[in-house]
Amino acid sequence: MNKKITSFENLRVWQKSHWLTIEIYKLTKKFPKEELYGIISQLRRAASSVPANIVEGYYRNTTKELIQYLYNARASSGEVIYFLLLSRDLKNIEESAYGDLSDQYKGLIKSINALISSLRRK
Repeated sequence: MNKKITSFENLRVWQKSHWLTIEIYKLTKKFPKEELYGIISQLRRAASSVPANIVEGYYRNTTKELIQYLYNARASSGEVIYFLLLSRDLKNIEESAYGDLSDQYKGLIKSINALISSLRRK
């Protein structure tokens, strides 16, 4: 990464994670109501913690702290993948929705890893 980060909103990993969070919220609106305080809550919290961690890391004072929050964002992305798998197995989402969203999160994890690597080289 040759440019200085001037806004978290310019980070592609934040943009993608924000968009994916919105997709998770839309998806979970269709879940059974008895899951409101269970898997819906867990999935939404995991999804929204990805962009939130990126933002929090951005506003920290050091690159080292940003990297640590990117690791947190990566971990939350993995958590989302698990809850999508659970949702599929509980028949709350179709296989195609699971496949698409889990692939998107796997791609996001790769992007987060690339950003971490880029920041470490600085």
